Amino acid sequence: MLHLRLITPVGKTEDVVRLIEGTIGTTHLCVLPGAARDPAGDVVLCDVAREAGDDLLSGLQRLGLETSGSIAVENIDLSLSTRAEEAEKAAPGESADAVLWEHLTEATHEESTLSVTYLAFLTLATMIAACGVVLDNAVLIVGAMAVGPEFGPLAGISTAAVQRRPRLALRSVIALLVGFAVAMAVTVGFSLFMDAVGLFTKERLEGERPQTGFVYAPDWFSFVVAVLAGAAGTLSLTSAKSGALVGVAISVTTVPAAANAAVALSYGDTVQTWGSTEQLLLNLLGITLAGTLTLLAQKYFWSGQHRRLRKRAGS
Repeated sequence: MLHLRLITPVGKTEDVVRLIEGTIGTTHLCVLPGAARDPAGDVVLCDVAREAGDDLLSGLQRLGLETSGSIAVENIDLSLSTRAEEAEKAAPGESADAVLWEHLTEATHEESTLSVTYLAFLTLATMIAACGVVLDNAVLIVGAMAVGPEFGPLAGISTAAVQRRPRLALRSVIALLVGFAVAMAVTVGFSLFMDAVGLFTKERLEGERPQTGFVYAPDWFSFVVAVLAGAAGTLSLTSAKSGALVGVAISVTTVPAAANAAVALSYGDTVQTWGSTEQLLLNLLGITLAGTLTLLAQKYFWSGQHRRLRKRAGS
């Protein structure tokens, strides 16, 4: 269930209440006349089943409430209410399958912002992965994958493509390109320093690496895994099952490939540099493509369900 706290201008309160009452899956409606001070107006509270939330939010936006008032949405972790149970049963579909498009857009917007924190995480992840590829240590590679924040901008590109948000797309592309450029440049310097103190050697990089050699040897499996991980990561975001994102992060070789390219570049190894770059681009392409197709499928699925619901309600 979702809890909505709305601030409505006095003249729009009745329209808002009618919309809530007419939305299947809502309950616990409260109206507090004149309770809001900034902006001035009435406060309307209600609970809505997650699977009905997107329709209600769209209706509230059509009323212009996000500009003339306020819309706040919270997840309800526990609701002991028979009415809430009935509302969830009445709403179409299952809550785990529901997509809150505005929430997804807001979440990907935040995750795809080119910030100091984002750059720090991506750079540190790439440097950890650099140690992993030189030492041929799979544990370090997995750790670097988990630290890397690059899935945020990738999800932002997919969301922007489906929702037609060019600003979100531009923000995500900039975060992705600048982030990897900075991370790889810093890692090149880090590799030169580690070589100077005798901790990195060209012989280690070009020697037998059974645990990490895959990062500069892209093949069809690289693309297939990236597609599967992209679909899983997108489902994780839209269903609020964030635990799956950890599995997604350690399934693709974006950060390790960037790290290997940076280390190889510092030694002038063009073969590994190019192979790692191909691996990186292949993974980025697969994740973005899968994320976009997954969102399109979810949008089509939910649109069909809502059309059937409206026909049933009309009859």
